[in-house]
Amino acid sequence: MRLKAELMDGAAIERVLTRIAHEIIEKNDGCQSVALVGIRRRGVPLAQMIRDKILRFDGSALPIGELDISLYRDDLSTRTEAPVVNATRIPFSVEKKRIVLVDDVLFTGRTARAAIEAVFALGRPERIELAVLVDRGHRELPIRADFVGKNIPTSRSEMICVNVEPFDSKRNVEIWSCGDPDNRQEDTAG
Repeated sequence: MRLKAELMDGAAIERVLTRIAHEIIEKNDGCQSVALVGIRRRGVPLAQMIRDKILRFDGSALPIGELDISLYRDDLSTRTEAPVVNATRIPFSVEKKRIVLVDDVLFTGRTARAAIEAVFALGRPERIELAVLVDRGHRELPIRADFVGKNIPTSRSEMICVNVEPFDSKRNVEIWSCGDPDNRQEDTAG
């Protein structure tokens, strides 16, 4: 793999998350029944950053949760290794809530589909919306994000890497050339 370019630095990510926070407030006429759910891994710190911005702008302390979609993936039978199941932490009822799923990269739509299924396993929300930092295209399912930080058209031989604390020592978005179009990383396959 070869680094092609840095697409967003830390300041650009902050601006994008600020815009997404404002859009969530506006689309939901405030945030009275809104809850944020970060899709593990990098969706979780992004959801926390959005929650902090909404608290600062709107004064709403949104409930926040973490969602592990490992058991809801549609490719479990094709994976050579057993899925590592991490904790799903949703410390609130999803019933009649407006759930905003937060993820780093929207790619095929399969991660978003699995996340929707996982939320419905917990109850029946009023609405589910999707917020992503990057939409890279190549959808295989009829999934679209309600809140998009940046659209970055890619080829299948490229990979988008979102670097964010606590998983990485830097905060940015990079595009890498993979050479092999079937080489997909789990965090960017969604």
